[in-house]
Amino acid sequence: MDLSKIKLRTSRLKPAAFIEVLAVVLMTVNTIKAQNVASSKEGLAPKEKSIIIISSLTAQGEIPELKKELGGGLDAGLSVNEIKEVLVHTYAYCGFPRSIRGLQTFMQVIEERKARGINDNMGKEASPAAANSNKYERGKKILGELTGMPQPEQPSGYGAFAPAIDTFLKEHLFADIFERDVLSYGQRELVTISVISAIGQAEPMLKSHLNISLRTGWSPAQLKEFVTVIAPTIGKQKTTAANTVLNEVLSSNK
Repeated sequence: MDLSKIKLRTSRLKPAAFIEVLAVVLMTVNTIKAQNVASSKEGLAPKEKSIIIISSLTAQGEIPELKKELGGGLDAGLSVNEIKEVLVHTYAYCGFPRSIRGLQTFMQVIEERKARGINDNMGKEASPAAANSNKYERGKKILGELTGMPQPEQPSGYGAFAPAIDTFLKEHLFADIFERDVLSYGQRELVTISVISAIGQAEPMLKSHLNISLRTGWSPAQLKEFVTVIAPTIGKQKTTAANTVLNEVLSSNK
C-alpha cells in the first residue's frame, strides 16, 4: 500500500477529516503487517512446507500418508495446537468429513508418540473473540484487509443469489476462523491454497487466494516453491493447473 499516494489524494480534505482517513489507513496497514509472514525469507521453512503437505493430504483423505506427515510436522517444530488449527481450517474448504478424519488421525499420532515417551509442545491457545461486537462486520473488515479492497454494503454475485452463504462466509470463515490467532493470516492462506489445489477444479478461488497470499507476505519465489512442495501429493494434472494460475497471478502483479 503506497501511503504517499494516499496522502496526495487526501490532501484536499479538511484537517480533521484527513487525520481520520489517515488513521484508518495506518490501522489497516499495521493489522496486515502484524499478520504477515516475513517476505524477506528466501524460501519456505520446514514448518511451512509441513503445513502445505498436511493440508493437501487432509483434503484428499490420504490417511496413511497424512499420519506420517503429522508426525513429521511435530518434528519440524509445529505445536500440537498449530496442527489442530490447520486441520480445523481445512474444513472450510474441503468439508467436515476430511477435517474430522484428519483430527482423528492426529489424535492417534499424539497417543503413539506419548507411548514412545515423546511429549510434544502444545503451543498457544486461541485468544478470546470479541463477543459483544457484530460478527458479520468483523468478518467483512477482515476480508477487506486480506483483499485490499473495501467490501460493498450489499453482496453481489453468488452472495446476492444466495445471501445465506454470504453471511456464513463473513461471520464464520472470516470472523470465527480467521480471527483465531493460533495461525497467522499468511499461514492460513498456505492452508487454503493447499486445499484448493488439492481438490482441483476451483481455479477462480485459487487465483483469489494466491493474490491474498502475496498480500499477507508470501513472496513470488515462496509461492513457486509452494507448487514444488505440493506437487508430489496432488499429481501432474493438478500441479500443472496450480502452476498455470500462479503464473497468471504473478504476471498480473508485476
